[in-house]
Amino acid sequence: MTAVRLMLVDDQELVRAGFAMVLDSCDDLSVVAQAGDGEAALAELERTEVDVVLMDVRMPRLDGIEATRRAVAAHPGLKVMVLTTFDLDESVTAAIAAGASGFLLKDVRPQELIEAVRTVYRGDSVVDPVSTRRLLRATAPLLSAPEPAAAAPEATAALTALTPREHEVLGLVGQGMSNAEIQAELVVSEATVKTHIGHLLAKTQSRDRVQLVALAFRAGLVS
Repeated sequence: MTAVRLMLVDDQELVRAGFAMVLDSCDDLSVVAQAGDGEAALAELERTEVDVVLMDVRMPRLDGIEATRRAVAAHPGLKVMVLTTFDLDESVTAAIAAGASGFLLKDVRPQELIEAVRTVYRGDSVVDPVSTRRLLRATAPLLSAPEPAAAAPEATAALTALTPREHEVLGLVGQGMSNAEIQAELVVSEATVKTHIGHLLAKTQSRDRVQLVALAFRAGLVS
């Protein structure tokens, strides 16, 4: 089996070394490139084939947000996972909007990091549930109001084509549940959950699971 090719982008060499040690310990993962800032990362992508980029947010010369935007635009099949030190880093939301497939905190446990990389490579999104909710509350104060926030009109319109079960699944996605957790909650097969997720992405014109989480908040399905 061909190993998944990874690039680590972080201005701290020690951080890159630690992640590389963890990821290279797996037969199906291989760190093939490293960079200390966004500009260096974009240059490296032009000469090295990479499947998944682990991208820091705050870096000199070119930050992780703009680097993500340019990288995804230039390499449509590329997956980018943002790593941040702070779970209230507002720039992470911007990075996801720029095309990242998700984000994790840098203090993630080694096995969780490994599984997250595999998940992103398969085409799914990785969302740290607690951090996602905190980020959305930090950037949308209404979500943290004592009373349930009113649903945004555009978000409500996006849900008009959904079936009752798809509404339910969207709410569970908004809570940060994985496919396996949704499967257990609804007592259905994994294939059924994947079908529902696929329908949700298509009907709401969402790029990935991260956008579904944001939609669930804006529509008032998660308070």
